[in-house]
Amino acid sequence: MKNSSSGSTKSALQNYEDNEAARESREIIFPETHPSRLVRFREHLFTDVDPDQSSLPLACYCFMTGFIDALTFTAVSLSLSLARLFAISEVPGPHFRVVDRQSLTSILSFLCGAFIGRIGDKMGAKSRIWLFLGTVIQAMFTLAAAILLLKGRQSSFSTGGPSWTNVEGYFALGLASASMGLQGIMGKRVNTQFATTIVLTTVWCELMAEPALFIPKLVRSRDLKVLAVSALFFGGFVGRALIDKIGDAATFGIGTALRMLIALMWLWVPAKVKALPIQH
Repeated sequence: MKNSSSGSTKSALQNYEDNEAARESREIIFPETHPSRLVRFREHLFTDVDPDQSSLPLACYCFMTGFIDALTFTAVSLSLSLARLFAISEVPGPHFRVVDRQSLTSILSFLCGAFIGRIGDKMGAKSRIWLFLGTVIQAMFTLAAAILLLKGRQSSFSTGGPSWTNVEGYFALGLASASMGLQGIMGKRVNTQFATTIVLTTVWCELMAEPALFIPKLVRSRDLKVLAVSALFFGGFVGRALIDKIGDAATFGIGTALRMLIALMWLWVPAKVKALPIQH
């Protein structure tokens, strides 16, 4: 009996030692690894942002709407009635006026810019990487418009009809409109009280229809709409003032820098917290 029991003890001890040796060898061959900084950064980029904490970059989007519109409306829309007055007196009957060509260029470019926003479906419409890259694309469009206007040498102010009537002006108008189309689809996909960040009338109507419009306390849904409208108006005033001081090309250049700052903001927006499953 003693021999049998000592033999089983030695066998168990030998098995334990063999298992420990095998485990140590596995740890040497396959050491425990932690995610590298590159992997963690990639996970950070492809994580969806929290829409409820995206108010700052979206408010900046609204600011950029007023900022860019101040340039394009000054160059095109403010000379609308004067241009049509001269066109009717010179050429009777319907015809394709300069202002009509500019409007067509603007709307087609806007639609193309919005279509570019579909790229976000492949990367994640609310992911940090897409919101960052999409805003950088907007900045590149704005920068290209600035370079074209600098080369075209046409001011936003014209006394004899619409401005931006040369090739460079048409391309600059198209790129500015495309940047707004892309911004609109990106803002809409985040799905907040800021809506598309580019249509003032929609946000204004939603603000006027807000049940808590006159409640004298903080109401998030109402206050964000007020912020969107205020930012858009403020951007328009800033853009118009800069045109007077430094011209349209330099103003577009400042718009490029602002959009790059907004792109960086998206990298710091907190991620959306996933709800934990309820355990019964």
